[in-house]
Amino acid sequence: MTDFAAAQERILARRAAREASFAAVRSEVTTSRAERLLHLPPALRVAAHQAFNFWDLIKSPYSTQPAFRVGQVDAELLDEELLNLLKNQAGEGLKLFGAHLKDDYAAEISLFLRTILWKLSIWDHGASYGASLQGLKYIDARAKNTAARAEATATQRAAYGLLTVGGRYAWSRWEDRLSAIENSYDTEPSPLINRLSRVTNFLGSAHNVAAFVSFLIFLYNGKYRTLTDRLLRMRLVPSSNQTSREVSFEFLNRQLVWHAFTEFLLFLLPLVGISRWKRWLARAWKKTKTSVANLRSGEKVQQEGQEGEEGRARTGELSFLPERTCAICYQDQNATTGKSEQDVISAGANAGIIGNSSTDITNPYETVECGCIYCYACVAKRIEAEEGEGWICLRCGELVKECRPWSGDVEAPVAVDVPRRSSRKSIAWADELVEKEGEEDRGDDEVPMQQMAPTPFDKDGEEEAVE
Repeated sequence: MTDFAAAQERILARRAAREASFAAVRSEVTTSRAERLLHLPPALRVAAHQAFNFWDLIKSPYSTQPAFRVGQVDAELLDEELLNLLKNQAGEGLKLFGAHLKDDYAAEISLFLRTILWKLSIWDHGASYGASLQGLKYIDARAKNTAARAEATATQRAAYGLLTVGGRYAWSRWEDRLSAIENSYDTEPSPLINRLSRVTNFLGSAHNVAAFVSFLIFLYNGKYRTLTDRLLRMRLVPSSNQTSREVSFEFLNRQLVWHAFTEFLLFLLPLVGISRWKRWLARAWKKTKTSVANLRSGEKVQQEGQEGEEGRARTGELSFLPERTCAICYQDQNATTGKSEQDVISAGANAGIIGNSSTDITNPYETVECGCIYCYACVAKRIEAEEGEGWICLRCGELVKECRPWSGDVEAPVAVDVPRRSSRKSIAWADELVEKEGEEDRGDDEVPMQQMAPTPFDKDGEEEAVE
């Protein structure tokens, strides 16, 4: 350890000596050049001096020192990928409480996640997670001697979080607010709103142009990666002198391992039959709750053989919904966990119970066991997913295995007794039928067959009948 510390000190001393020699050379060149430019006017003298300095910077072999440009850009990309991964996971979790939460509170979710990442990375350790994977950290670049590598101050870290976290959230909300007012169908935007919108668009375009120019300068000298870093004078430098210039693939390896693990679980879970275990646990839990409730109240459990809807207890999770509402559609679009029946009913049409085309029943089908009505697509999908083991009805809580088209209010036609006619057929000539029309009063509907001789037709087309 002593030898390592001594080596570190020698490296720092050598770097400081090199910086001092470069500064001495630059000072000597600047002095000699100033003496040669004394005969020029003051304004032209300053312009010529700056032009010569820029030319020296370009032709100097030390103008573009190693600054880990690839590592800094990769660090920013890794930070964005990590943020997107967390946002997707948060969105999947919020789907359990409502599919609309992910879109309605996207800005708030990003604010919350960015705040956590900033606190756990930059504020606590002086480097983001992507920069840590690349072996980089933030330093205070305001000091002239960058060899000391002084860490970024608390003020710089706080200002960085204020601009990158709070500034992004405020700007996105401001743009959403202006867009909502401009695209409103109720009222036309006022001249003030139009002026603010033009100013906002101009500021956004100016920021994009400034960020592009700053990135071009970063590609040249490798000092400040973003416009925020340039404004706060914060630089990403290697965290130690032994930092390797090889690109780190540790994050990629972690992602590959995680994806392989998730694919293995997706392959294994259908074989284990997790859905069957889940249904078994749900039924067991329901029976346990029913038994405990009956023991407390002292009532007997109703038997399944009771007839009529009055004898069947409406114990389903969504038994309070009106008949026109599909309970499955409502459950998919609204979170009912933790809500009482009164809370859901009080929400009314806003919750999609009444007058909502997305929850009204279409193509109604009724369950064979209990007669509750659902959409055909909804109930057929639920029954098919249970693989013949039955699905728990959301309205009455009974086990459903089949469904059929809903008969509705259609009444079955009343059977009318019509006297049957004999199925025997009769063949006769037309003139014979006319002669026997008066014989229908006898109650015999059949016309007896008569024997006819197969006599051929004569030349005139008349047929001779043989009596």
